[in-house]
Formats: sequence, structure tokens, C-alpha cells
Amino acid sequence: MKSNVGGIDRILRIIVGLVLIGLAASGNVGAWGWIGIVPLATGLFRFCPAYPILGINTCGKCSK
Repeated sequence: MKSNVGGIDRILRIIVGLVLIGLAASGNVGAWGWIGIVPLATGLFRFCPAYPILGINTCGKCSK
């Protein structure tokens, strides 16, 4: 699995994921807040399954 998420994209995904999960866990948003697991996972693994389908690569010259 080649990396296709890099730099700022990765950081934003992790932050948004953590915020959504935190809001869901504290009860400030509904159960939909647990969708934050998706951006968190794609940020941590540096791979977004939708990117190859859409022809996007924000990683540039990642070696993985």
C-alpha cells in the first residue's frame, strides 16, 4: 500500500479526527461524531482509499 496522504493533509486529518472523536465521546455531538475514526485512520496510515480512485496524491515523493 503506497502512501498517498502527506504533510499538511495528514496533520489536518489527524486533528479533525481527534476533535470529532472527542466531541462524540463527551456527548457534544451525536453518534455521527464517531466518523472521526476515518480521517484519523487515514492520517495515521498515510493512505486514503478514495485518493487512487480520484487520481489524487498529496504526498508528493513519499517512499512507502
